[in-house]
Amino acid sequence: MTDIIQLLPDSVANQIAAGEVIQRPASVIKELVENSIDAGATRIQVQIKDAGRTLIQVTDNGKGMSPTDARMSFERHATSKIRHATDLFAIKTMGFRGEALASIASVADVELKTKRPEDEVGSFIHIAASEIIKQEASSCNNGTNFIVKNLFFNVPARRKFLKSNTTEVRHIINEIQRVALANPAISFSLHHNGTTVYDLPAANTRKRIVNLFGNNMNQALVSINSETSIIKISGFIGLPKYARKSFGEQFFFVNNRFLKHPFFHKGVMQAYEKILPHDVLPPYFIYFDVEPDTIDINIHPTKTEIKFENEQAIWQLIHAAVRESLGKFSIASSIDFDQSGSIDIPIAPRSTQGIEMPSISFDPNYNPFEEKSHTDSSPTFHIEKRSEPSHWEDLYQVTSKKRSWDGPTVFSIDQAETQASFIEEKSPAIAGDCRKIINLKGKYLLTPVKSGLMVIDQRRAHQRILYEKFLDLFRQHEGVCQQILFPQTIELTTSDAEDMKELMNELNEIGFDIREFGPNTFIISGVPGILNNSDAKEVVLSFFEEYKSTGNSLKEKAIESMAQSLAIASSIGYGHQLNNEEAGHLIDSLFACQTPNYTPSGKLVLEIIPIEEIDKKLK
Repeated sequence: MTDIIQLLPDSVANQIAAGEVIQRPASVIKELVENSIDAGATRIQVQIKDAGRTLIQVTDNGKGMSPTDARMSFERHATSKIRHATDLFAIKTMGFRGEALASIASVADVELKTKRPEDEVGSFIHIAASEIIKQEASSCNNGTNFIVKNLFFNVPARRKFLKSNTTEVRHIINEIQRVALANPAISFSLHHNGTTVYDLPAANTRKRIVNLFGNNMNQALVSINSETSIIKISGFIGLPKYARKSFGEQFFFVNNRFLKHPFFHKGVMQAYEKILPHDVLPPYFIYFDVEPDTIDINIHPTKTEIKFENEQAIWQLIHAAVRESLGKFSIASSIDFDQSGSIDIPIAPRSTQGIEMPSISFDPNYNPFEEKSHTDSSPTFHIEKRSEPSHWEDLYQVTSKKRSWDGPTVFSIDQAETQASFIEEKSPAIAGDCRKIINLKGKYLLTPVKSGLMVIDQRRAHQRILYEKFLDLFRQHEGVCQQILFPQTIELTTSDAEDMKELMNELNEIGFDIREFGPNTFIISGVPGILNNSDAKEVVLSFFEEYKSTGNSLKEKAIESMAQSLAIASSIGYGHQLNNEEAGHLIDSLFACQTPNYTPSGKLVLEIIPIEEIDKKLK
């Protein structure tokens, strides 16, 4: 029997490694940009075409490589950062495994131009599918220039599973955001199909955050600082009013390396407990400085998951630091000391004369119940005796013909049942002009039925009604647009703007009128007529947040999910007082639905309290 175990060829081993390290175009950019940072670059330029499928080019002004190092960099496990096993616990660079370039070269057509400042000429290497096509001397600038063409050209299965261009660009933007936030002293630029997406100059951390996420973020940030023997925590957290329902502005960095840590995220969220609802997320940009030997970054190929030696203690420190910053904000002055100009504080002029104490004249013997004359120096009071009005007892008599106020009608449930039938056994429906409806605190509608008292959640009822109306519109593809008098604009971050471009066409098909109105800005000129007087901007933003939180492309979402998101975004809120006519129309529309008892998300819309249970409560 022959032996069956054999060594894999290097090309196959590199493609297997690429399956772990290179998942999409964003992974290539992450690895190349991190290599540029390790090379000491102060300016990094990234250019992509067709979301990185056709071209990825990363250019830096780092220290470059010699011809021998340029060739060795494409060998698997070739690295300049590790010499011994103990070095794994003192890593201060971004890359160290030596798998990235070998993996990229195994699934793409790669060209490299590199030159050191002390060399007269640079080196040029062309590799395709792990095969060296050409290596020669070349004239080029100092630094390194990587060109990656036709990613996954030899692995069609991997290329087929790439998402849409919009989705892939969003992943690339996310990677640029992470590395740019971790290295604010380095300038970055990103260009897609000739269009500038980012042009970030070197700046401090706060300015870098504002350049990435817009000027509105500057008002949302509160600094956080805490230093102990275990860890140093710095950065910024967001004010509660700037919290959103989807992820996007939540970042952790340890030793200038981005990381994902659900346990630490929970510590931040618990610090906001009793301040924010459970379904919203505040922005935060938190930086950790720890000793390299207290963390292990070698547990995941993408190096975004990191183990800490004292996770429990660090969790407590994060929680305390966030709570401290929130407490300081609640009592801090609102004056911005960084603003230009000065604040003029008026100063009262000093008087050379003394200030006299105010004096009050009064009569200590004054008795208001004595009818006598007073001196001119004291005030005179006249007590006027009023006669009692006749028939004053009638004010406290309430009859069925006359009422002293126009409040809700007091009625008898038994009498209401004899006048009209409010509910049927199988399909409940409320009818009749004599029905009685009470709006309780702008949240519940109460109305009597045969078996007791029906309680309807008005917001959930409105969601069910709008959900079924939106379903009909989507299935018929008849979105009737109603132009609004004053168009509204929406300013988004670069990443969110890419999502909105994908979402915009789908929304326009169902009756919205949304168009681009400049960089990362959109204008809303019309909404579906079914939304009536709803706030167009709030509806679009609410739906956009719902869409982002799913993490799926809109084309992959079912029509029901889209109708549910729109219904939730455009339904009336609690605290809205409905008059009797509006409440009646809402109830009629609810029982005209196919499933009036539950919301699209499965929550209960109405409940009938039996008369027997009411009797028990009153015994």
